[in-house]
Amino acid sequence: MSLCELTMSAALDKLRGGEITSAALTSAYLERIARLDPHVHSYLTVTSELAMQQAAQADARRAAGEDAPLLGVPLAVKDVMCTRGVPTTAGSRILEGFKPPYTATAVQKLIDAGAVILGKTNTDEFAMGSSTENSAYGATHNPWNAARIPGGSSGGSAAAVAARLAAGALGSDTGGSVRQPAAMCGVVGLKPSYGRVSRYGLIAFASSLDQIGALCRDVRDAALLLSVIAGHDPRDATSMDVPVPDYAAALTGDVRGLRVGVPKEYFVDGMQKEVEQAVRAAIAHLESLGAHVREVSLPHTDYGLPIYYLIAPAEASANLARFEGVRFGPRKDGPTLWDTYKATRGQGFGPEVKRRIMLGAYALSAGYYDAYYLKAQKGRTLIKRDFDAAFAEVDVIATPTAPHAAFPIGSKTDDPLQMYLEDVFTLPVNLAGICGISVPCGFDNDGLPIGLQVLGPAFGEAVILRAAHAYEQTTGWHTMRPPLES
Repeated sequence: MSLCELTMSAALDKLRGGEITSAALTSAYLERIARLDPHVHSYLTVTSELAMQQAAQADARRAAGEDAPLLGVPLAVKDVMCTRGVPTTAGSRILEGFKPPYTATAVQKLIDAGAVILGKTNTDEFAMGSSTENSAYGATHNPWNAARIPGGSSGGSAAAVAARLAAGALGSDTGGSVRQPAAMCGVVGLKPSYGRVSRYGLIAFASSLDQIGALCRDVRDAALLLSVIAGHDPRDATSMDVPVPDYAAALTGDVRGLRVGVPKEYFVDGMQKEVEQAVRAAIAHLESLGAHVREVSLPHTDYGLPIYYLIAPAEASANLARFEGVRFGPRKDGPTLWDTYKATRGQGFGPEVKRRIMLGAYALSAGYYDAYYLKAQKGRTLIKRDFDAAFAEVDVIATPTAPHAAFPIGSKTDDPLQMYLEDVFTLPVNLAGICGISVPCGFDNDGLPIGLQVLGPAFGEAVILRAAHAYEQTTGWHTMRPPLES
């Protein structure tokens, strides 16, 4: 078996047993990245020298008798998380060449746990997109079919994990940006509850929705990665000071008696037939394992999309006001300060980012705030109440992750509304602040992966990991690999 085929957990076993070294494992990944990533374009920056230094340090620590949760494991980081001294662009020209003077808490926790950082992965610009086509540095290709999108906005991280170009990766999820690309690339994507993982050092898109998550090859790795990055951080005012459970202990393989809700609103006209068939089969499989399946209702689901696309752009318009070419990034000078701002932002931001800034600025403008933004926030409360009511009756909720498998690159770029609809099953989760995980559950007729989404209440990551792991370990979908060269 190639070293790059090892899951994070399997690699740790071999590292701890002295069968392999981190230097050899890291070298194997860097060689594979050099050979295959030109066809996938999952990375924006490959930190080869840093990675080999960290690998050597990991091997030295292990030789000295030390151990750590991720000691010597090579991982990737979505390029929206600040990494000291490493280019961090958020997929935008306006941050081209920016090297942060500090490291995001989640990334620092990986480093403190002994992980090796292979590089920064591609993303839709400022994480605004569902296909990774909005990156200013070119689209990422799906490892299962290079003509298809990998999902977004964490498409680079999902593609890197699927293509065996990283053992695991961090992504960010504002409306589905970890779970949707995980489904489309055939890997596991975990979006923790809002406040479970520090957002310090995450370049903000929509501050009340953003959450850092994990992309991995199996649920055990997702539990491991979450256990490292979770926890209170006083530098993030939205970080919750609540205990972090032993997520590995939740992976019992037993779902007998688990109450699984199936929302009737998530099986809609227009979704791909193979997706519905695969997800219903996955739910039936959970039932065969002893789970109790019942229908539930989330009656305000139809309002999720318009609510999200008022709140998220409004917050984005405020967050992106800081990018004006004065403090960091390229600058386009004009005759006056305002001309400099307009020229810098006009040249630095891509079309989708400009679209969302304008939508958000309009929703927040005088005379429209109450009609749009305030009303959207009230609707958000109704969506949260729907989930609260459902979780009073069931332990988890099972849905499709996305309405379709990966679509052709370029097929939806001229129709933003069709692109936005790809997040219809994931964005309510962010509006409610709850947790969710996507696991592979089949393939469509074109051989493209399909994802099952399992949702849990706020800070209920242990129960969704339990359900997802039991399903995964009694099926073989997660063991399938893309048809790339070995």
